[in-house]
Amino acid sequence: MSKPVVAIVGRPNVGKSTLFNALAGEKISIVKDTPGVTRDRIYADVTWLDKSFTLIDTGGIEPDSSDVILSQMREQAQIAIDTADVIIFITDVRQGLVDSDAKVADMLRRSGKPVVLVVNKVDSVQKYMMDVYEFYNLGIGEPVPVSAANRMGLGDMLDEVVKDFPEGAGMEEEDDIPRIAIVGKPNVGKSSLVNKLLGEERVIVSDIAGTTRDAIDTKVTWQGRDYIFIDTAGLRRKGKVKEEIERYSVIRTVTAVERAHIVVIMIDATEGVTEQDAKIAGIAHEKGKGVIIAVNKWDAIEKDDKTIYKHTNRIRDVLAYMPYAELVFISAKTGQRISKMFETIDMVIENQTLRVQTGVLNEILSEAVAMQQPPSDKGKRLKIFYMTQVSVRPPTFVIFVNDKELMHFSYTRYIENKIRDAFGFRGTSLKFIVRERGEKD
Repeated sequence: MSKPVVAIVGRPNVGKSTLFNALAGEKISIVKDTPGVTRDRIYADVTWLDKSFTLIDTGGIEPDSSDVILSQMREQAQIAIDTADVIIFITDVRQGLVDSDAKVADMLRRSGKPVVLVVNKVDSVQKYMMDVYEFYNLGIGEPVPVSAANRMGLGDMLDEVVKDFPEGAGMEEEDDIPRIAIVGKPNVGKSSLVNKLLGEERVIVSDIAGTTRDAIDTKVTWQGRDYIFIDTAGLRRKGKVKEEIERYSVIRTVTAVERAHIVVIMIDATEGVTEQDAKIAGIAHEKGKGVIIAVNKWDAIEKDDKTIYKHTNRIRDVLAYMPYAELVFISAKTGQRISKMFETIDMVIENQTLRVQTGVLNEILSEAVAMQQPPSDKGKRLKIFYMTQVSVRPPTFVIFVNDKELMHFSYTRYIENKIRDAFGFRGTSLKFIVRERGEKD
């Protein structure tokens, strides 16, 4: 199974962002220099003890009038109910229990999802404990007192959160069926593609019912092989403003990508790559998934002998940080090149699970080092001892060196390119971990 998803819900000024940043640690403030990689604090990967999960901030609420606050809180709670395995409902001990807390608690209780009720700003248990008891009235379990700003009580809270994870969460699923998420902006043709994949082949084996998130999982068989497609199509609730819709689609993309082995990013050929496409692609890239870019509505484009090259170059330009992504030009409406889609998926699966023997890797490494000397700094030169592959999905390599500080990212990229020259690894990102000899895991 993929990582569980935990969502934070709460009124304005109760400390959602403070809690989010406290749990996400320093990581969240790192601004990647990769264009298109999302950094607008919607999600973060968090580990507590031996459990990892994806934390989602369901979004800020603008204090306007109490009616607006309540309707926006309901919207938030609905996003959390749709997408999360566990919901953190955060309240404020100093403001006390308010009417909108009770109404949202009612929604969360009816959803049947596990809810951890958190009472924030309790920086002195002695002083505020009687006020914390008031929150029992919400009827969604025992309130956990914390102070997000002072990082007090977070351990107890996280113990409650991980208690509610589904059995075996975060472990690889036993079945070996590849899971493919189809993601993209609203109205780009995701549903049409899924319907085409199902309808053309007439091969629905079963619909996997009751998946926890608002994404439909469908099992498809093509040429004797099973696949599970995770369709994130259809933003059911229209937000009041464009940003809300966009935020909601990004949240749903994160949860779908988390569960997939391969991500098919659909782009509208008539529009080219938009900023939101780049953001969605960035999520798949960060999570180390296999990536296929499906350029849809290809039948609607007037073509000459250079059209495909122009489009390819434009896409490669914008998504320069993922040159490994495979491109397929399709039409979900007419079914053009749908079989090519399955062939590409099979190829990417193979590359994601490819293992290279240590001996062969080190031959490539010594050749690379001979051709381009490792960098040096203040007279000290980087020495690379050896390299080994430690896992797949994505293929992950550990490089042992004399001094990590000397391993410049450009030299890592140079080694990556040499490995790709030798083995292809098309459609999948590669992960490199640099260690000093004798360093523990």
